[in-house]
Amino acid sequence: MIPSLPAGWPQLAVPVAILALAAWVAQWAASRILHRVVRGVTARTRSTWDDRLVERNVFGRLAHVMPALVVYLGIGTALGVGEGMAEANPGDVLVLAWVFTRRVAAAFMALAIVWAFKAFLDATNDIYNESYAEAKSRPIKGYLQVLGLVGYLAGGVVIVAILAGRSPLFFLSGLGALAAVLMLVFRDTILSLVASVQIASNDMIRIGDWVSVPQAGSDGEVIDIALHTVKVQNWDKTISTIPTHKFITESFKNWRGMSESGGRRIKRALRIDMGSVRFLSDEEIGELSRREVIRDYMLERRAEIDRYNAEKTVGLGPAVVPEIRRLTNLGTFRAYVQRYLEAHPQTHKGMTLLARQLEPGPQGVPIEIYCFSNDTAWANYEGFQADVFDHLISTLPDFGLRAFQTPTGKDFAKALA
Repeated sequence: MIPSLPAGWPQLAVPVAILALAAWVAQWAASRILHRVVRGVTARTRSTWDDRLVERNVFGRLAHVMPALVVYLGIGTALGVGEGMAEANPGDVLVLAWVFTRRVAAAFMALAIVWAFKAFLDATNDIYNESYAEAKSRPIKGYLQVLGLVGYLAGGVVIVAILAGRSPLFFLSGLGALAAVLMLVFRDTILSLVASVQIASNDMIRIGDWVSVPQAGSDGEVIDIALHTVKVQNWDKTISTIPTHKFITESFKNWRGMSESGGRRIKRALRIDMGSVRFLSDEEIGELSRREVIRDYMLERRAEIDRYNAEKTVGLGPAVVPEIRRLTNLGTFRAYVQRYLEAHPQTHKGMTLLARQLEPGPQGVPIEIYCFSNDTAWANYEGFQADVFDHLISTLPDFGLRAFQTPTGKDFAKALA
């Protein structure tokens, strides 16, 4: 049965309007005056944590509690209803309006507090990032998001309990039966939380790290680590959003070790045409011995080979051709590459540095350069690597060598001419 309106109910419009005006004034005072006072106080302090609270509008969100509190406390006076009347006439329309309005006001206050709590967590993350040097290696954003989620869940339970007129414990007692459903609903959140803990404890990724995630087609710099996602800005300036738990369940490459070591690896081969490999003549040996980079090497090798050959020919008759040692252009070139890199100011002298010959194949004899640049910046590294190979390719004719290259149309045209 629908309760009837009380006699003289239009007269209640005036106190209700006054209450609404008081709530508006409370909102205005809290949002304007309090906001200005807080900003003035924070501007005079040297610390920055209070500035972050203002920027995240923590106090502005808390200000929404004031009008709801005014309504909660004043609705009984405006309607002329008190606790005694509510107990005596629970079905009266004014009592029902009083109960409903108080519950809505209380629920709104709980919502405003949860809203402010979320802003406070965001401000805490800002304060941590700018105040602690280890913020990049130990981000707390994921943990704060978990606290925010817990706050939202707790606030939701409290709001529903207030509107239903029940104790929050009444609703919490039924959560056990919904555990399986909650596990399914929050599966990604649970996986992300576990992944965030493992990432933080094992220091797997940090903000600013260069990571390569082939499964996601991502290669770039980590710009954000949150509870559910990790944002990577690729080198083409696109942004990849990758689930946090993917960094635990799938493989990825973190280039931080390269950056921290101070050296970036060069591992590239120069392929030599096998038809150009031969022994060096005395004139070529004399000419190469004048080069600064391999001068000492040539003198040592010539003295060593001369001693070996002299011992080898002792006691052999004129009919026997001794198996003497001779310098090859390829071996001399490899020694030149080794010493050229050792003398170069941009190679990292504390890391592996060698020039080695790989297995010959259909594309010639590979001479591989394996060294590290002492500058890990991408542009500088690429420039150094290009300069090294430009120089070595240009030097090949001095050793009587040719670089292997697949024949082009021009080569075929020369052959057919």
